[in-house]
Amino acid sequence: MTQHATAAGKPAARKGRSELGIAALLGAAGAVVLWDASRLVVPYSVSDPVGPKTLPIIIGSLLLVTAVLLTVNVLRGGRGQAEEGEDVDLSHPADWKTVLPLAGAFVLNILLIDVAGWVISGTLLFWGSVWALGGRNYVRDGLVSVAMALLTFYGFYFGLGIKLPAGILAGIL
Repeated sequence: MTQHATAAGKPAARKGRSELGIAALLGAAGAVVLWDASRLVVPYSVSDPVGPKTLPIIIGSLLLVTAVLLTVNVLRGGRGQAEEGEDVDLSHPADWKTVLPLAGAFVLNILLIDVAGWVISGTLLFWGSVWALGGRNYVRDGLVSVAMALLTFYGFYFGLGIKLPAGILAGIL
């Protein structure tokens, strides 16, 4: 018996349902955006009748509508197209030796950005990402990571007027 014929076709019935996970993530993102928008406290402004809540409410609502429509489509049998890239082999499993360290670099960045500051956490993020993706020239990768963190720190500050956290380097940067 093949896998598709076992247990009255249950594995075949589950095939293509992974889109429900994407629908759940879209729904969760929409709910978070709407919840966060509802917590905004904005005084009434005569010059701006629309206000800063409008866009988050529109985006959150659209995320929820998209999640519902995707769920309905998947439950009716709709499926996304399979990857057709010429260098993608879908028969191979995920490369967890790359994915987990890469995710770890992002989590470390999230945990350290407020305490250590962007330059330090960004350097670790960039260096950890390069290491997870196979870079083994540690000195060069570290120097490029520091340069990228500094460039993004000052790029946000001077280019966009956004102050990233300086952390323990507050008196230096």
